[in-house]
Amino acid sequence: MEFTYHRATAEDIEPLTEMRLEVLRAANRLSDDTDLSEVKRQSRRYYEAALRDGTHTAYLVFDGSRIIGAGGISFFRVLPTYHNPSGEKAYIMNLYTSPAYRRRGIAYRVLDLLVGEAKSRGIAAISLEATSMGRPLYEKYGFRKMEDEMELSRP
Repeated sequence: MEFTYHRATAEDIEPLTEMRLEVLRAANRLSDDTDLSEVKRQSRRYYEAALRDGTHTAYLVFDGSRIIGAGGISFFRVLPTYHNPSGEKAYIMNLYTSPAYRRRGIAYRVLDLLVGEAKSRGIAAISLEATSMGRPLYEKYGFRKMEDEMELSRP
């Protein structure tokens, strides 16, 4: 089966936003009646700005005209370090394949496109957050668990 991998443009903001909500529902085990209207509004705003200024690249995967997968990568800069003298970093997110299409290499291909995008920009510091379902894919690709990073999460 042949799938189409499409690099998203400004014309793709609506499907990107809808796919983002699908990803969040799946990753967080949210019911269909959970109100994500503010997340939808803010996601749309994010895509509008980030696709325009180049701080985000996204791919949509199609089976004919049906969207069956997606993935994105955000680019940002932090203070330079010994291991990352440019301070340029990338963060992969929203990697998702519809359940009926899983285990066909789709997510791996999108991951490869996203990593390729970072490398083409000279960025080697690439991170992501892994669900238990996604972790084997990321490990297969070469990602390793980070031991020294922490997060403050308060309401």
